Amino acid sequence: MTETIDTSALPKGHPVNIYSEEKELIQALGKELLETNPEKENQKFYNIFNQLQQIERRFERKENQLFPVLEQKGWTGPSKNMWSFHDTIREQFRILRKKVENRNFSEATQDAQYLVSSIFRLLLVEDSVLFPNALELLTEEDWKQVRKGEEEIGWMLKTEPASFPENKDEYIHPSQDHTKRELTFDTSNAAHYDEGYMTVDQVNLLLRTMPLDITYVDENDKVIFYNRGEERVFPRSAGIIGREVKFCHPPKSVGTVLKILEEFRKGTKNEASFWINFKDRLIYIRYFAVRDDQKNYRGVIEMSQDITEIKKIEGEQRLLDWN
Repeated sequence: MTETIDTSALPKGHPVNIYSEEKELIQALGKELLETNPEKENQKFYNIFNQLQQIERRFERKENQLFPVLEQKGWTGPSKNMWSFHDTIREQFRILRKKVENRNFSEATQDAQYLVSSIFRLLLVEDSVLFPNALELLTEEDWKQVRKGEEEIGWMLKTEPASFPENKDEYIHPSQDHTKRELTFDTSNAAHYDEGYMTVDQVNLLLRTMPLDITYVDENDKVIFYNRGEERVFPRSAGIIGREVKFCHPPKSVGTVLKILEEFRKGTKNEASFWINFKDRLIYIRYFAVRDDQKNYRGVIEMSQDITEIKKIEGEQRLLDWN
């Protein structure tokens, strides 16, 4: 591969410059993989393969940081097309790993050629289409936001890239990032949560649609909420709102519930799990302690889920099966 994007005018820590540095590493690893015999140099081949598979970080940065910003600028092609190419390469990694582990070395050699060829083709498309267009569309502020999110995902490089911008403030974890950004949806009737905005109607729809029974008991052991799904595991009615939780369970299980609440309140435990057979269905019941930012006990969430069909799942299903 001889084509390359000119990054000489970009700061070292610019996302596109980092992609360029990674490209050199990817090309070297790909070349080395093809020159290594998977049978005679099995461990070396496996080590190079594992290093090359760290390209997943590159894919995740593009999919979660770069593509969303490009979508905001009206360019949805990468999200629709290049993401699909990523998934094809991910599948090639999975197939090759399986053949190496099964010591099917003749096919592994051929599959390694297919894999490296696919990766090199992707690098070419990045250099000739993705990055030049991205540099045209995105502002410096856009790139700053892209880079900020990349800190959480990571890179293939052995050392952390240079800062961008160079006079960058101390790194802020995404969970503590309250930077106000221009939003493309109406928030006038929405409440702001830790991540994003939702209206009361949207929250109700979300909780009603979730395939879980959720009940929230506050720090005073009073039931303050349950979600009203179409098919609940256990019956609930509005009469339990405001009721002490010990009166909402059968006498034989009240002792267990009270013990859970006691340990949660003391801070010695944070989770309790059970699974039972109920009406020929397997039900998974979990309790989680709710604590605020100061670790103060704020109650408990009880979650129940019918996992009968989930328990039967084996292997993989990667294609849509609606027929």
